[in-house]
Amino acid sequence: MTAFLSAPNPGGLYTDPFWHWVIVVVGMLLVLFALLTASAYTVWFERVALGRMQRRPGPNRVGPFGLMQLAADGVKLAFKESFAPRGVDSILYVLAPGIMVVAALLSWAVIPVGIWYGFSYWIANLNIGILLILAVSSMNAYAILLGGWSSNNKYSLLGGLRAAAQLISYEMALGLSLVPIFMIVGSLRLQNISTYLVHAGPVGLPLIVVAPVSFLIYIISAVAETNRTPFDLPEAEQELIGGYLTEYSGLKFVAFYLGEYINMITVATLATLIFLAGWQGPFLPPIFWFFIKVVAFLFMYIWLRTTFPRLRYDMLMRLGWKFLLPLALANVVVTAVVVVAVT
Repeated sequence: MTAFLSAPNPGGLYTDPFWHWVIVVVGMLLVLFALLTASAYTVWFERVALGRMQRRPGPNRVGPFGLMQLAADGVKLAFKESFAPRGVDSILYVLAPGIMVVAALLSWAVIPVGIWYGFSYWIANLNIGILLILAVSSMNAYAILLGGWSSNNKYSLLGGLRAAAQLISYEMALGLSLVPIFMIVGSLRLQNISTYLVHAGPVGLPLIVVAPVSFLIYIISAVAETNRTPFDLPEAEQELIGGYLTEYSGLKFVAFYLGEYINMITVATLATLIFLAGWQGPFLPPIFWFFIKVVAFLFMYIWLRTTFPRLRYDMLMRLGWKFLLPLALANVVVTAVVVVAVT
């Protein structure tokens, strides 16, 4: 684990072990606060955007522009009765939402965030940071499957099984979509990938310019990985009532909900860092560019939700195994040939 601050270090303050851990702990708390706040207002942003797209008012009663609606909903859910049906596995039933939240938060240990000119922040600067994120994100399958199985409900079990199959299917395409990026950049370190630019004369362009197929595969796979519309088969209210969430209420339901939205923010942040040159951009400070790119990707999630109907399960599996996976493999081969030819 490296120091949290990557800016110049006069006086050796951050090389001292005590201050190193102080900075790491403070950084973790700041990241936790930022993620909880961002996930709450992502829900608000989604509800407002959906309202505008469907020509109806979104939340507009509690606080200015409905900004306090999330606080009201949080208080309501916190005081709701938390019950468990008969026959549940009491340990796994409680453990599953905890795994979901922990897995969602762990990814942020290696994600660099540009704050201001000359500074970038992270908790751990690993040379295989992207592999850690892929490994940690796979824990979501365990959380959803355990939550569905431990609830002692047929709908919950079906939702958990669907989620496990879906996550395994699309995780392969998601991982393979990033392999061409590793070939081009020559590194798995997120700091190196996010600062890599493709130079066309004096202009530096983001990696999406040379890897548009990877970006397309990443978008589709990421939406499926986070169980969002049109790939929300594990919940599917019309078929499974609520899927793996059917028997959850109160704070345990909030934990699943929180994990889903943190995963959305993580996917949007990775897309920004890998394909859109991270916090780099002209004129504006880096933090503004980073924020604009992440919000644009989150808006894409909302746009997909209000535009596309839910896929049938057989169509979902066919898309993953018969289209995305072969396309991702072909993309890796073509990129390898081009990289070798160019270098």
